[in-house]
Amino acid sequence: MLSLIIPASNEEAWIGPCLAAVAASDPVPGGIEVIVVANGCRDRTAEVARGFAGQVPGLRVLEEPVGSKPRALNAGDAAAQGTLRAWLDADCVLSPGVLAALAAALDRPGPTYAGATPVIPRAQSWVTRAYARLWQGLPFARAVAPGYGLYAVNAAGRGRWGEFPDLISDDSFVRLQFAPEERLQVAPTYAWPMVEGFAALVRVRRRQDMGVRQLAARQPGLMAREAKASPGAGSGAHGLWRSGGFRGLCRGVAGGPAAAR
Repeated sequence: MLSLIIPASNEEAWIGPCLAAVAASDPVPGGIEVIVVANGCRDRTAEVARGFAGQVPGLRVLEEPVGSKPRALNAGDAAAQGTLRAWLDADCVLSPGVLAALAAALDRPGPTYAGATPVIPRAQSWVTRAYARLWQGLPFARAVAPGYGLYAVNAAGRGRWGEFPDLISDDSFVRLQFAPEERLQVAPTYAWPMVEGFAALVRVRRRQDMGVRQLAARQPGLMAREAKASPGAGSGAHGLWRSGGFRGLCRGVAGGPAAAR
């Protein structure tokens, strides 16, 4: 069985489309269970999620009082019963074949990490569209199973770590438990939206950079498992900021949309 764990904090606007897509997924051999962990919510996230009972296989909605993604991941993981595990951000929307393809890819004895193919929907703001073009050209974004928004492992792979540590970059932490040859990407796609607008992008970019630095400081051995230069060398998402790509986009704000083209 595949356990799909969805941490959700104040995701009232997103959790509905996310779960509707899961409900429309192709059948998964062995079945699935879906665990939504509403953490620190001040909105109707849990209520909306419970409205999908009967539509989403094995749906359970847990509520955690503290808004903490690592705590939500651990709570969902502790409740999960499947030998295969997948973790999905609440603002992502799966295409129908994703879960079945992940289950098939993970059906092997050795430790295996798998991801689907991310697609960034067209943004409303010009600055987010420009940043999305930059992002999609990064070596990290073009790597096999980059894992942002969705990642999955088999039982042997889950044995690589214990509880999720208190880290910002849970996706990178898990992905780097695996050597490049242990990572697989399946063809079905999922939508991974970017935040809209300049100020929001800056906040997210800074948090992502903080997550990379935090991971490098607390788990330095993991960086050796990446098949590219370290983030500090100017590659990957961190390198976009340091190399001037995002700073150049920021300077373009003064010139309006034309400056981003």
